[in-house]
Amino acid sequence: MVLLLRGRLALRPAPLGLPYALRTSAAIPTYSSNRFSDIARRRRRGYATNRDAEDARLNEKEAKEKDTAAEKATDTATSDTKSAKALAEEASSSSSDSESTIVGDVKDWETNPNFKIESFADLPHANFGVNQHIPFDAEFKEVLKSIPWAFRAPIRYAFAYGSGVFPQSKSSGRTATAEEIKAIHPKCPPAVQRAQDGTPKMIDFIFGVSHTQHWHSLNMKQHRDHYSALATFGSGAVSYVQDKMGAGVYFNPYVVVNGILIKYGVVQLSTLERDLANWDTLYLAGRLQKPVKILRDDPKIRLANQINLLSALRTALLLLPPKFTEEELYATIAGISYLGDPRMSLPTENPSKVKNIVGNNMTNFRRLYYPLIETLPNVEFVDPGTGAQDWIWDSTSNLKLAQDMDPVKRGNMVRRLPKSFRSRLYFEYQKKFAIPQSQFDKMMDESENEDSVAFKRRQGGGFEQRIAQDDPVELRNYIRTVIKKTIGWPATTQSLKGPLTSGLSRTVRYMMEKMDKYRQGKKQEKVKAAAEKTATASGRDREKNT
Repeated sequence: MVLLLRGRLALRPAPLGLPYALRTSAAIPTYSSNRFSDIARRRRRGYATNRDAEDARLNEKEAKEKDTAAEKATDTATSDTKSAKALAEEASSSSSDSESTIVGDVKDWETNPNFKIESFADLPHANFGVNQHIPFDAEFKEVLKSIPWAFRAPIRYAFAYGSGVFPQSKSSGRTATAEEIKAIHPKCPPAVQRAQDGTPKMIDFIFGVSHTQHWHSLNMKQHRDHYSALATFGSGAVSYVQDKMGAGVYFNPYVVVNGILIKYGVVQLSTLERDLANWDTLYLAGRLQKPVKILRDDPKIRLANQINLLSALRTALLLLPPKFTEEELYATIAGISYLGDPRMSLPTENPSKVKNIVGNNMTNFRRLYYPLIETLPNVEFVDPGTGAQDWIWDSTSNLKLAQDMDPVKRGNMVRRLPKSFRSRLYFEYQKKFAIPQSQFDKMMDESENEDSVAFKRRQGGGFEQRIAQDDPVELRNYIRTVIKKTIGWPATTQSLKGPLTSGLSRTVRYMMEKMDKYRQGKKQEKVKAAAEKTATASGRDREKNT
């Protein structure tokens, strides 16, 4: 608002509650007088700059406060010396599969999740979701946390993921040369060199933001070089491509921040929350089903991600036989998001990727899922190895589990799958069972009415139990089909928009690196197969000699 006061032009900042467009130069009228116009233009420029800086400053302060609160709640429970029993107790009320749905005044959080929470204090209990925070090297963690602070545009939620953070192969024993490191990370901190163990790699991030267009507008002022030519059309074009194409993520790869080569994806928080809770696309939910390093937390996302982890566990149990190992369980979970990914059917990804992820991160997967396994009533560890002290941190153990194949309990699991995913599965079985549309619609209406009753748990009915009792091979095929249909198109379009968002040269570089990983994976498979063949032949020779 511009006021004429005592012959001078004074600028009064608009209230923070007004839309961004009304807080910038667009809200400031111009005057015919050249003198007033010059003053107004200068002050408009200064006001817009100050307003953006103030926005960033306030958001930075708020995010730091959230970081501090989250770390206080997390650090007390993420010590590497914590016993397996204590870890299970942390999440004892994290699952909704126990018989009781109301404890005192606290309703079952999964049956009626409160996504309107404002702070971590509003979560169901003090240690809720602590399993999502993976114990980490403190120095490397601080280096990763410094990356979001290099952006003046406000970031509400952030995590680092991928092989640049969690190695997917055993130590090579070699040390990268200074030239090799500098070719990837121009100014690589020692903590990054140690963590990447002689193989410097680009580090992947996801940033959750409140408003994509506003965020890109601010970020393009600071980091125009991060963007492709698409940014010349403005933040509106960038946010349109992000939100309307693919899975709602906009990636800027091969950019250097604080001397480290990174790729960062930007997603609107509401999009991330929906995918975690409902599995709309499984694109981001699939990433968070594997170990990630959360750098900036948000209570709504923590709640939605706990639902996501439980959903991944239930889906894996529906795909597995009565008895299985930890490695089989975690591989099934890790493989969910890759089932429909077009890159896995092309020579652009290591064919052993899922196996490498799980084999080199067993303790991290156990950290994520052990507390949830302990709270589900139809699955348990049946291995004497759980009697060993602190077995949960033993990366060499691969313990056995068993699940109850009772159709009622498995029907309940089907009923509690994410809404969007469950609807697709129901549709597939409607066709298989030849259920008339009118009868099917009535059944679905009854389910919706049941969902609306907060104190009543979602119990699987006859339809869900029929699904659970289907031939195991058929059930697995149907679930895999639904997974592929869920993620296939979003993942494909997300890949196709790469040249538009990243630019042609960066896309080609990315594809070449992926193809190189594919070739390396194939080579490793051949070497391993040859070694196994030799070992088998040697064993036969020994038997003959004996």
